[in-house]
Parts: sequence; C-alpha cells; structure tokens
Amino acid sequence: MEHSGFADRPDYRVDIAARRNRVTVSVDGEVLADSVRTLLVDEQDHGLVFYFPLDDVRLSRFVADARSSVCPFKGTATYRRLDGADPEVLMWSYNDPCAEVARLAGYVAFYQDAVDLRVGAADPVVSGR
Repeated sequence: MEHSGFADRPDYRVDIAARRNRVTVSVDGEVLADSVRTLLVDEQDHGLVFYFPLDDVRLSRFVADARSSVCPFKGTATYRRLDGADPEVLMWSYNDPCAEVARLAGYVAFYQDAVDLRVGAADPVVSGR
C-alpha cells in the first residue's frame, strides 16, 4: 500500500486484540471456520470483527472473487466466496496490510450478516469465583 490513512489521521483507531475464545463460522449448518486463535478488530466507526488464521478456515470450500477494495487504514482487501453457484462474497482478507495493522496478514474475516458466527467460552475458562 502506497499511502496509509494514518498519515492523515494519526488519531484514527484500529485496535487488534488476540482472543482465545472458540469462535466458529457456519453457513447452512456447515462449519467453515473454527478457531481459538482469532483476532478481534475494533475499528473506529465500525462494528467488531473477528479475523481467523488461515489454518483454521476451510479454504478449499472457497474461490477467489475478482472484486477488491481499498481501505486507507488497512490496505487492499481481496474477497472470496463459496465454491459453487452462489456469487455472494462471504470472506475478505488483507494480504499486505498497512504497517499499523500488520497483524492482519494471514487472517480472514467473514461478513457477519451472511454467516452464522458464534463466540464460545475460552478453554480453560477464566473465572472470577
């Protein structure tokens, strides 16, 4: 990425936190991602998004989509959809993210309105009791 939006907006927030809760993504009952190693991204003016490590996603079920887009704070996004007739894009990634969010390299995220995303307990569960 040539120009990071952080140069113009150094106050812009994209907070990334590693999580060990079990997070799953499924479509029509088929589990497509299952991880205890997600990154939770809290970007200013956006909803919370879980990013999954590539190893925890059934990538064989997806094909690349020709579309791409540019976020000034994260970089160029590439998209994937389920292999088959459905053209709906379900997943995106930043293969070469801006330096400020370099942790996103090697991770993918899902459109939460197109999949069933569930957050479970961490193992071992941390208890205040």
